[in-house]
Amino acid sequence: MNTTSWLIQLYERDLDRLIKEVTLFNNFENLWLTKAGVTNSAGNLCLHLIGNLNTYFGKQLGNTGYVRDRAAEFSRKDVPVQEILDALLKTKAMVTQVLEQLTESDLEQIYPEQVWGDDIQTGYFLIHLATHLNYHLGQVNYLRRILEAPEN
Repeated sequence: MNTTSWLIQLYERDLDRLIKEVTLFNNFENLWLTKAGVTNSAGNLCLHLIGNLNTYFGKQLGNTGYVRDRAAEFSRKDVPVQEILDALLKTKAMVTQVLEQLTESDLEQIYPEQVWGDDIQTGYFLIHLATHLNYHLGQVNYLRRILEAPEN
């Protein structure tokens, strides 16, 4: 196996887990709730991940023409759950398609955008994006369990 195969496995695994987390909400209104000290709802985290991956994979590496509205990722509320699930499935397919086109040499090239104000290798940035996805996946899981926990 090569690096892109590993990345495909990781992204597909974690996007499948995120989709499962969304479907595990007993009350889909809870997707838009938070608890004290928590800034972003699970729904907004999903929208953020969709925007993030479509920007850094789709727009930059897949030339999809995606236009990001990052502010809306955090301000939109009450997006229908099916719309979120459809967008996550579409994002997963796009990420896989982009990764399938990348070679080991592509991963060693400088990423086409200076994200942090400096040149970084594409492979390093894609690993960063995988950890970013996983971080927010954990937040969605934790929020779901807190918001839907039976009262003690």
